[in-house]
Amino acid sequence: MTRHCHQCGWEWTLKGQPGRSETCPQCRADLRACVNCTYYDLRAAHQCRERRAEPEANKEQANFCEFFEFARRTWGGAVKNSREDAARSALKSLLGD
Repeated sequence: MTRHCHQCGWEWTLKGQPGRSETCPQCRADLRACVNCTYYDLRAAHQCRERRAEPEANKEQANFCEFFEFARRTWGGAVKNSREDAARSALKSLLGD
């Protein structure tokens, strides 16, 4: 498991956590953002499993969260929502597109 930019998949190989102003050298996305955090979860309240964290409005923008921990995961590209794709294709077939 490695640490990656949420947007392009660039691998973070430095030790420690990224600073608030650090960005991905490939796509310029903020690295210290909710979407790169271990506690980020779309199903949790305020999309964060850390109860003590302050809610952030923009999950892709750098913030000052003191509970940030860069998520370790296997990069497989952007996550696709199969239910959304199925609904879109059903709607297209219904409308005759």
